[in-house]
Amino acid sequence: MATKTDSKTNTNKVKYDADAIQTLEGLEAVRKRPGMYIGGTGSDGLMHLLWELIDNAVDEAAAGFCDKIDVVLHRDGSMEVLDNGRGIPVGKHKKRSVSALEVVLTELHAGGKFGGGAYSSSGGLHGVGASVVNALSSKLIAEVDRNGNTHKLCFQDRVAGQFNTNGKFRASHTLAKTKKTKKTGSRIRFWPDLEVFDPDASIDFDLVCERVARTCFIVPGLKVRVEDKRTGNKNEPFEYLSRGGLSDLVDSLSNSESVCEIIKISGIDTFEEKVPIDGKMTVVERECTVEVSLRWVEGYESQIVSFVNTIPTPEGGTHLAGLERAMTRAVNDVLLPGTKKLSKLTKSGNDRASKEDVQEGLIAGLKVTFPEPQFRGQTKQELGTPAIQGIVYEITKQSLSDWFDGAGKKTHINAVREKIANAILNRVASKEVLDAKRKAANLGSTGMPDKLADCRTHGEDSELLIVEGDSAAGPAKAGRDAEYMAILPLRGKVVNAGKATMKQVIDNAEAQALITAIGAGSGKDFKIEDSRYGRIIILCDADVDGSHIRCLLLTLIFHYMKPLLEDGRVFAALPPLYSSKWRGETYYAFSDEERNSVSKKKKIPLDKWVRFKGLGEMDVDELAETTLNPETRILKRLTMDDAKQAKAAVKMFDTLMGSDVSKRRDFVLKESALFDREALDV
Repeated sequence: MATKTDSKTNTNKVKYDADAIQTLEGLEAVRKRPGMYIGGTGSDGLMHLLWELIDNAVDEAAAGFCDKIDVVLHRDGSMEVLDNGRGIPVGKHKKRSVSALEVVLTELHAGGKFGGGAYSSSGGLHGVGASVVNALSSKLIAEVDRNGNTHKLCFQDRVAGQFNTNGKFRASHTLAKTKKTKKTGSRIRFWPDLEVFDPDASIDFDLVCERVARTCFIVPGLKVRVEDKRTGNKNEPFEYLSRGGLSDLVDSLSNSESVCEIIKISGIDTFEEKVPIDGKMTVVERECTVEVSLRWVEGYESQIVSFVNTIPTPEGGTHLAGLERAMTRAVNDVLLPGTKKLSKLTKSGNDRASKEDVQEGLIAGLKVTFPEPQFRGQTKQELGTPAIQGIVYEITKQSLSDWFDGAGKKTHINAVREKIANAILNRVASKEVLDAKRKAANLGSTGMPDKLADCRTHGEDSELLIVEGDSAAGPAKAGRDAEYMAILPLRGKVVNAGKATMKQVIDNAEAQALITAIGAGSGKDFKIEDSRYGRIIILCDADVDGSHIRCLLLTLIFHYMKPLLEDGRVFAALPPLYSSKWRGETYYAFSDEERNSVSKKKKIPLDKWVRFKGLGEMDVDELAETTLNPETRILKRLTMDDAKQAKAAVKMFDTLMGSDVSKRRDFVLKESALFDREALDV
């Protein structure tokens, strides 16, 4: 039974005097509140320890003293970062009675980035990186190649010393010289304290590789290698080297066809900042270098990656705000004025681009370099230095305006104008559709397509089956389980979403029927959690027309409802091509090869097989057994790769079967040259 405590009585027992005031010495503050320094004690926090050491090594590379970094994930759970830089100083610190190496690893605000001499720019001035790693490790070994020797210092539970050959630890502040060497560099290996981190905290190899690859983009010429030696892992060592910097980054992120060339922007400007010097706030002048690489690609998804010195800033900050504002202003002031496509929107004032319009299909990399950046938080996710916004804005706006005004290729400028104008038109059209839906809802309409045969229960266990025409819809409705299966028949061709504008998609009855039935929105506004169905199943005939429709549907989903593909919710039902009733049994075959194989095994004459011309030819029982019954049907989960292949297939269908005869003629003439005439049986 719980005991009730009198709060007043309990409070009186607690003394609040001078003895109640406690201070946390050395690294105790980190262990008391690890989340303040690394963001948490899960996988992200564990990864942050590794980032701290990698970032320190990258600072050496950015300063021009290092061109190689190795990251090793060891079998025993430890992690190691090695570089061939100058090596952490090992001499005795002037204000301490221990080596500079020990100071770096034990004092929170110690490092070579405060005075401005060792590093002109770095990841930040918190000076807590290496010491935080030590604070949250049960064991750490630091080796430094410098001054002709390898110097070694170990830590066990934050206490400095050395391990002997038997593994026994002895506390000591003395550095061990283990061997002679002409090399320089630092190696830090640490064992995270399992008492601090969550039991399931782990290092994601792919995430490490992605992070170090991006690191190479901001320090061209730096080679980084990641090796995974952990038990059970079969990851091949990863190596990356970039020579082109941010341009290489943009190129690597551009998975769709390019709309324009990579636009390179760079500039330098200064700003003033008040900093404490000798106990007084003093105005100092800082120099900031801005580098931007960007281009537009097909599609609507955007990706902007930003850095401050050598540190990625996934939450952006003042530098990203300056870039976004500059791009929007340059587009509206220079690129769009006089655009005929937007003339109808001028009167309503909807002809100006929003930030979202400008960034549709934008791939960009941004880096600013300047001394003593201010971050919002120790995890360095977001830049806080106010003056950087204005510098990035002015440099970007001027350079991008020049490119729009003729410095870029005319065809590329026109292509970007066309893309952004379409984005504006699509946004306006989407708003009109949304307003119409809201109006219909207010009038009591469900807003669902009339041809939709809906199911009674919605959610992750429900299915939307898309079928070709009413001939297939009839048997499908009769053979389905109406509790969780909905049927949507297509009565015309779906628009090719790969090349159509959003307005054209909205105007296409079949596309809109599908989007409306799923009920989760479209494009950037698509929310998978609002989907009325857990699975989307494409059920088309096993012929050329069926393949074409499947490709068109998949292309539509890829462009306007991509999360469905990413979440594995889209399937293709595989209907049989043949059926045979032989000696009291029914057999199905999904290809000519399977038919021939079954015929041989069961001794079925080939003329006893019936080829289905379409799903409409199946009776209710046949359709239910082969394509509807979860126990007997065959479904193929469609992925992002399938969608990309479908996009190419749609393009080929348009070439071979479309109304443009010239495309088909050009294709035949081009491909005919590849035929071996001697191989033709004529």
